Amino acid sequence: MTGLGSSQDTNGQPIIKVRGLHKYFGPLHVIQGVDLDVQQREVVVIIGPSGGGKSTFLRCLNFLERPSDGILEIDGVQVDAGVSGRGQRQRIREIRNRTGMVFQQFNLFPHMTALGNVIEAPITVKKMDKTEAVAKGEELLAWVGLSDKRDEFPSRLSGGQQQRVAIARALAMEPKIMLFDEPTSALDPELIGEVVEVMERLANQGMTMVVVTHEIHFARDVAHRVILMVDGMWAEMGPPGELFTNPKEERTRQFLAHIL
Repeated sequence: MTGLGSSQDTNGQPIIKVRGLHKYFGPLHVIQGVDLDVQQREVVVIIGPSGGGKSTFLRCLNFLERPSDGILEIDGVQVDAGVSGRGQRQRIREIRNRTGMVFQQFNLFPHMTALGNVIEAPITVKKMDKTEAVAKGEELLAWVGLSDKRDEFPSRLSGGQQQRVAIARALAMEPKIMLFDEPTSALDPELIGEVVEVMERLANQGMTMVVVTHEIHFARDVAHRVILMVDGMWAEMGPPGELFTNPKEERTRQFLAHIL
């Protein structure tokens, strides 16, 4: 498919910049002042024990969760978590337009076909002409290997097929960045590979990706950097070849001993 991740970073600035990000749920301090830069076309995988803040961090990137404090900059659009007002809401909308997200659960509209799910947002949000949206939707369904399922409803699709439709739906908005929140954790083991293969192709075409996952093979084979998140903080980060074979931190060694 043409156009995925094809825009070039002309000034070398990170496409994602996070500074001093905090998130509280009541007294619970879930994210504790993390910083992160992600370069265009980079794939960053976040791993770690359950409850460590991984999914919350990802949801803060596109303001599905409102950060309690800190500064986020996505593709040149900066939002200070401590500021409110009309301009702030507009900047959050711009950030959401630049980021596609795929969740654990597929969240497809059950009353719409696979194609209907893919074209809904371009038509309603971007006001795309329906003929153009259908052509784009068919191209995306072909790209994820589901041309023959365009007229099927989600109830007639396997979990892996539903997740591939969800990826196509996110890509239909032409995002600069794709966020994946444990996209294979709800799938039966035999269906995981078909979703991972689509994610690998997406990475190979240059899409900037931040992925929360337990799929260590994906992290090892595709990621440029892997981050271990523990108790709302980065415990260690580095290239997968280093982090998985020669971790520097004891917490990393303990975590890897449980999953490798």
